[in-house]
Amino acid sequence: MTSPLTAPAPVDPRFDRSAWWRADRFGMFIHWGAYSVPARGEWVRSYERIGLDDYRSAVDAFRPDPDFDAWARTAADAGMRYAVLTAKHHDGYALFDSALSDYTTATVLGRDLVAEFLAAFRARGIKVGLYFSLLDWSRPDYPHFGDLHHPMRDAEEFRDHAPDLASYREFLHGQVREICSNYGKLDVLWFDFSYPGMGPAEWGASELMRIVRELQPDAVLDNRLEGSGSDHGSLLTDSPTPWSGDFTSPEQVIPAEPIVDVHGRPVPWESCLTLNNHWGYCRADHDWKPAPVLIHRLVECVSKGGNMLLNVGPDARGRIPVESRRILARIGEWMDANSESVRGCGPAGLGRPEWGRWTAGHGKLYAHVMEPPVGPLVLTGLDRDQVRSVHLLSDGSELPLVDSWTVVGGRSRAMVSFGPQPEWTYLLPDRVDTVLEIELR
Repeated sequence: MTSPLTAPAPVDPRFDRSAWWRADRFGMFIHWGAYSVPARGEWVRSYERIGLDDYRSAVDAFRPDPDFDAWARTAADAGMRYAVLTAKHHDGYALFDSALSDYTTATVLGRDLVAEFLAAFRARGIKVGLYFSLLDWSRPDYPHFGDLHHPMRDAEEFRDHAPDLASYREFLHGQVREICSNYGKLDVLWFDFSYPGMGPAEWGASELMRIVRELQPDAVLDNRLEGSGSDHGSLLTDSPTPWSGDFTSPEQVIPAEPIVDVHGRPVPWESCLTLNNHWGYCRADHDWKPAPVLIHRLVECVSKGGNMLLNVGPDARGRIPVESRRILARIGEWMDANSESVRGCGPAGLGRPEWGRWTAGHGKLYAHVMEPPVGPLVLTGLDRDQVRSVHLLSDGSELPLVDSWTVVGGRSRAMVSFGPQPEWTYLLPDRVDTVLEIELR
């Protein structure tokens, strides 16, 4: 864009691997596993101190028949360009075939659900990723008593339990090698997560990264081999580790400011958010985020240089909840008309206007008008002589620049009206987010 505006700082070339991902901006997270049977969220074993034997009833009852093509269609219709499935969560029950364990759907159900998911989403042209938990509460060699999160962390019968981290690392690395070897090209690898007492040394992060980059050199990787949702790790420093990842991953929040390194240069980031308040299926959780809220938050992420990974938690039968589908369909309607202001876009360098957000990309500015003006809309930060044209992005119709006798001292500022009489007040064409496409001189 040739303009008097100050362009945002460029992303460091070490993040080039994530260029497609930063352009796509919007993805689907899918938390799904045996924990959908008790239907109280994916952390149910930890929160309720459920032992491995008692959890077996959930594993045995998990006999889904998912329509993965319907999942992929839901994602595509919502405007999502990539999707990440939990290949294995902290409970250790894997949705993929593993020669290293029989605690998998391939053994119990005779189905490699990861392979089925990948085939369906690739067929829809959606880039694919796998989430893999670094924790595994099913393993006898993983720390039990005294661990921060293990279901048996304060169970007296495990006080003398002795973990074998060398054995666990060998198993962890072996399963990561399997998912990186057996399923073709993976666009995203999403590891979860490091915490006090279990971090890069315990995971054998250096060797793990060697395996990943040998087998999946182009996969975009999160930061949680050394960090978590609240800990960026070394990614923002002058000396990032080889396992620091390609992006940082704030969880259930959107950063107040763009995420930058110690020199103020932008660092790729992705907010992972739930549709209600749980990742895995929770039958009693009806606190759904409305589609308009999520549209605003998606635009906020893009305006700050970030992505949104929005989660669905399919039920035990393999169905995405009806309310999740309704919300995503509404987001999709807005994206059908306005995706150009999201995909391939980022910060505009104009600050935050009182009426909404700015994004920029494709050589244009996009004004996301979320609050209706009284009288003409002042395009905050732009002078009239900077603006070549303004159009509604949804239908391409022109909005002429206007003068208004009601605005004292405002003649040099760029203003548009949503109706023929510039000093009158009109409803926004889209009450959720009316997007104006602006070309500068």
